[in-house]
Amino acid sequence: MEIMHVYTKRRSEFGRQCNFSDRHAELHVDIQPDDSLGGNLIMRNPVDIGTQVSQEMSEHEICTESNPTENRGVNHTEGGWPKDINPVEIEQVARYRKKVEKEESYAPIITGLGGTIESCIKQNLSVDIYQNYYVSEEIDTSGESPSAKTINVFRDPNELQRTATHMSWYPDGNRKIAVAYCNLDFQRSDPTTVIDSYIWDIGNPNRPEFTLKPVSPLVCVEYNPKDPHVLVGGQYNGQVAFWDTRKGSQPVDMTPIESSHRDPPYKVVWLASKTGTECFSSSTDGRILWWDIRKLGEPTETLVLDISKKGEIANAQGSSVLEWESTIPTKFMVGTEEGVIIAGNRKAKTPQDKIVGTFHGHIGPVYALQRNPFFTKNFLTVGDWTARIWSEDIHDSSIMWTKYHNVYLTDACWSPSRPAVFYTTKRDGTLDVWDLLFKQNDPVLSLQVCDEALQSIRIQDNGQYLATGSQLGTVNLLELNESLSVLQRNEKAVITGMFERETRREKILEARQRELKIKEKLTKSADKDEDVVDDELEEDLVAKAEKEFYEIIESGKKAVEDRQKQFDDEVDDTAADEIENNED
Repeated sequence: MEIMHVYTKRRSEFGRQCNFSDRHAELHVDIQPDDSLGGNLIMRNPVDIGTQVSQEMSEHEICTESNPTENRGVNHTEGGWPKDINPVEIEQVARYRKKVEKEESYAPIITGLGGTIESCIKQNLSVDIYQNYYVSEEIDTSGESPSAKTINVFRDPNELQRTATHMSWYPDGNRKIAVAYCNLDFQRSDPTTVIDSYIWDIGNPNRPEFTLKPVSPLVCVEYNPKDPHVLVGGQYNGQVAFWDTRKGSQPVDMTPIESSHRDPPYKVVWLASKTGTECFSSSTDGRILWWDIRKLGEPTETLVLDISKKGEIANAQGSSVLEWESTIPTKFMVGTEEGVIIAGNRKAKTPQDKIVGTFHGHIGPVYALQRNPFFTKNFLTVGDWTARIWSEDIHDSSIMWTKYHNVYLTDACWSPSRPAVFYTTKRDGTLDVWDLLFKQNDPVLSLQVCDEALQSIRIQDNGQYLATGSQLGTVNLLELNESLSVLQRNEKAVITGMFERETRREKILEARQRELKIKEKLTKSADKDEDVVDDELEEDLVAKAEKEFYEIIESGKKAVEDRQKQFDDEVDDTAADEIENNED
């Protein structure tokens, strides 16, 4: 099919018309040669002239017309019933069916339809059109180099760009993605900034499929895994709200201000409850609140993140990230602004017992925290300039870590299909892909996704598509090749051995460090005892010197007093002799 576009232009826009005519040639200037100028000629030897062997090409750009698409749904209802029959009323439907079954034409019609249906059933039973002939064959993708390509870009449709702070994939088929937009710069947001967030269809980047209209900008948003029409989100003013896309863009309900967080909730997670309506949220105000969206008037539980287990809000550490794994529903983990990872147990009897332990390793806020989907005892954290892999058995140090980068790391996630692969984003707009099977010190692939800082990352459940959110509200959808999305041969066994080996090594180092601390403590105790003996000897010498000093002073005073008394006696005797002589 030939694509043709006709450009039209008015005759008046071309300017004055050109009139051409034939005439004889005319000589205007005749310059005769001057032989004296020949002496000024300088011969160039050698002569270098550049030539282009390839054919000269020209590049032209044109803005083609885009065809906007829009999704519309149709609600089909049961039809074909007579007007006087209500299909919702079971009794009316039953009476009408009995009436139809008694008609003479009912049996021939059913018999005729039965032959056609029987033929279709036999065809389906003879040949399985959905049979997969290559189930037993494994595709070897180990030799393929890792790669990723951008297949779509979703931009914030508003003029004032906002940060894509959080994303959530549609749980039924992963064909949509919900994006929360919020300006996290404190008190720097323009009052005219739009506070809407959007749900995008991954096949249509031109316009959002659905708009979420919160009362305050959304910091995080999460799909309900049991009901794909329900979403929950944390708002910048501290409130938690939930939406039902079947009921419109406005939130169905939200928590009251007095019972909500005092700071923005940076993470809201759905719980695997029977009702599918329970969730919990964390915020930098130092609290974790559990909610039931059927009754958002007050939280069902509250936990203060005080690692001293005193429950004092003044000593609480602000939460920057929250992690919960459905396979271990009683445990949860929290990353704080102080760089501490807090392990918790929801089923503890008292709030103080809910804080099980702490992990110290980062010198800045923890921006990402996620358990490995294959090995839940190991989890990944991102903070300051490094990404670290931890084991629940080691609290003092991580078992593996990346090198210190030149820029801050902002987010990270594990691959859901490969236990050895994880992804990290950085402030310079780079996406790093790490594969522990091939390299532990450097990423196997680094992609410059965009020029601005990457703020968030989220991967599909099948591990094939990856979404990154930038500081200017751009969401890039990347497709990963099979070497990054398909499980490699013996990968689980190799990674299991690697994690166990590193855990044993850290345990040995931890035990050695403990021995050195005990030895140092004993050495300091012995030195302290010697110092006590020396202090006692020193105190005795000081006391002896003081005693001798005071004895010398007392003896000196006594000598002075004796001389003064002797002098007074001599004076008295002399005065008495003078008196006697005068009388004589």
